Amino acid sequence: MDDTLRAIAEPRRLAILRLVASEELSAGHIAEHFEVTRSAVSQHLQVLKDAELISERREGTKRLYRASEDGLAELRRFLDQMWGDSVNLARRLAEGGDGEEEARAAG
Repeated sequence: MDDTLRAIAEPRRLAILRLVASEELSAGHIAEHFEVTRSAVSQHLQVLKDAELISERREGTKRLYRASEDGLAELRRFLDQMWGDSVNLARRLAEGGDGEEEARAAG
């Protein structure tokens, strides 16, 4: 999960992920949306692939990219669990519990 969070922490990679969330796009089409070199976009795509957030499909000489449903589902499960844990801790604190031990355990 650390790789996933690092991957989306970079604004361009998050923007790329948004671009390919609903449609498959070529690397060239993705690069048109940014004022960086195609090489820089390729590096961002590789980080997203390594984090399993996007998949790559070859069609002739083109490389097409699309968000990975499995990778995004894993990210969502992680965030849902973290959100639930935070809400439970806040509830215990609001109900008068110390919560200090829970806060240390949560990180």
